[in-house]
Amino acid sequence: MPRAPDAVVIEAGSYEIGAPADGFAYDNERPRHVVELDTFEIDRTPVTNGAYVRFMEETGAEPPLYWERDAEGWVDTARGRREPVDPAHPVLHVSWVQADAFARWAGKRLPSEFEWEAARPHLDGVGHGWEWTSSDFLAYPGFEAFPYREYSEVFFGDSHKVLRGGSWATHPRVARPSFRNWDLPQRNQIFSGLRCARDA
Repeated sequence: MPRAPDAVVIEAGSYEIGAPADGFAYDNERPRHVVELDTFEIDRTPVTNGAYVRFMEETGAEPPLYWERDAEGWVDTARGRREPVDPAHPVLHVSWVQADAFARWAGKRLPSEFEWEAARPHLDGVGHGWEWTSSDFLAYPGFEAFPYREYSEVFFGDSHKVLRGGSWATHPRVARPSFRNWDLPQRNQIFSGLRCARDA
């Protein structure tokens, strides 16, 4: 089992989730509402390439998209380049399926999107890559479609998983704690990584 990175303890309590009423936000970020959370721990930093390599070596798991093996080790071929995989950098281009498998191997789990948002002020490394959560993409209580019905509503349900945080390619306007990205659990072409959580 990998050595656990520094974890943050988030105490049980009531937490406001979602975008405030004023300012721009998309429909799936509203309305702001209160959720009750149990105490949990969440890793301060995202999972690194080095930790993911250990996971692959021990389990035979598939590598992230764009990784290739050569005589020297793993090479990242994303965006038309060939660079050695830096073990210290957060892993990218993993699917929800891969992220969930890693978390279980590490003896942890993926955080819910509410846990992620509640912990956001204490997290480091946010913005390098989108972070998978355990949450299905569902409407908040009192949801109203904006800017058009097909923006979010047609994707609600258990077929899409929520990602939080943003990536290096995300426009700063949407890189806010309440922003909810979503994708199919098998997709790994996006700039997606993970951080782990566990019950405390």
